Amino acid sequence: MKKRTGPSGSISNRRARHEYALGDELVVGIELTGAETKSLRRGHGQLRGAYVTVKDNQLWLVNASINGDKGIPIAEADQTRSRRLLAKRKEIDTLMSKKQQGLTLIPLELLTRGHYIKLRIATGRGKKQYDKRQTLKTRDEQRGIAFAVKNR
Repeated sequence: MKKRTGPSGSISNRRARHEYALGDELVVGIELTGAETKSLRRGHGQLRGAYVTVKDNQLWLVNASINGDKGIPIAEADQTRSRRLLAKRKEIDTLMSKKQQGLTLIPLELLTRGHYIKLRIATGRGKKQYDKRQTLKTRDEQRGIAFAVKNR
């Protein structure tokens, strides 16, 4: 859940793939103020603990943190405010039906590269502790095999 900036031009939620078994992904717009936009382009944002919810037939990003910087004042209360997500009605209806099936809507990445700032979200189901351990074990085995093949 560390922020990561660089050539990719994005801020990632790195723990999402560890905590959830992810399904379908969707890229949606996000409604921001000018100061928030400038701050995100400089990499001052986090998706740690953030989630997407449906309120009044609209998608909302809740608990995402956008911090100010020198010359970019963002009030303390506005740093973690709920932000409206912009998607087509058909996409929202699909996500609402998946949410009713028991899936969670997880923000994966804030894309800051292009003209608009977008958010990549995915549906997912929370992993149990033993699933997380199994994933780590499989990844370590694959890494060991790749290392052995490389050094052959």
